[in-house]
Amino acid sequence: MSPIIPSPSAPLPASRTRIKICGLTREQDVDAAVAAGADAVGFVLYAKSSGRAVTAERAAELARRLPPFVTPVLLFVNASAQEVMAATALIAGATVQFHGDETPEDCLAATGGGARPWLRAARIPLGPDAAQFDLVKYAHDFSNAQAILLDAHVEGYGGGGKAFNWSLLPPSVGSHLVLSGGLTPANVTDGILQVRPRCTTLAVDVSSGVEALGPDGKPLRGTKDADKIQRFVAAVRAADAQLAKNPHEFLSAT
Repeated sequence: MSPIIPSPSAPLPASRTRIKICGLTREQDVDAAVAAGADAVGFVLYAKSSGRAVTAERAAELARRLPPFVTPVLLFVNASAQEVMAATALIAGATVQFHGDETPEDCLAATGGGARPWLRAARIPLGPDAAQFDLVKYAHDFSNAQAILLDAHVEGYGGGGKAFNWSLLPPSVGSHLVLSGGLTPANVTDGILQVRPRCTTLAVDVSSGVEALGPDGKPLRGTKDADKIQRFVAAVRAADAQLAKNPHEFLSAT
């Protein structure tokens, strides 16, 4: 039987948006993320991240609950190469996420010359200043990263639950991107539709947007809501379905 060769004019298959649930601290939240279909779960190894920080040992304990093909991601902020390597040695298959002021050289040194996959967070300014951030150059500078994670530039490090203006990103970034910062089940569909046509592939990363609420109506940092995780994943899949149905509509809108 002759192999089936797709026509050059045939549309490319729709790309599935990968999903990471970050800031996990409890067994039941790891289980909820896996049950909802998350591709990755994130553990914050940054002591100043109130409510979400865990030790490397605790991250390793939680990561042992993961089934095959769900990736643990360890978030660091300005940690030494020794700290990063000691933590990743406890968790086979972990990806490293650099969220501070690390240089390309710092990232390579902490991952054994790039032997372990890593992500680099880009802190995009809020408001109209987002247009001044040279994401194409940033992606070039960190070309050894598996992907560039886009987060809002807020005071402090580790993510602030704020969304930047997605429409001000460059129209074409030849890199894998991870959209983060202020995502919720209510806005992630729009975020994907705006950003996916601008990059090679897109993933999304959520933390505060799927956290349970306290009596004051504010997120309980480090405590996830299983229903919100399910709704977030459903909203991502809805975006994928829209892109698959009308890909050229969203390409022309960027």
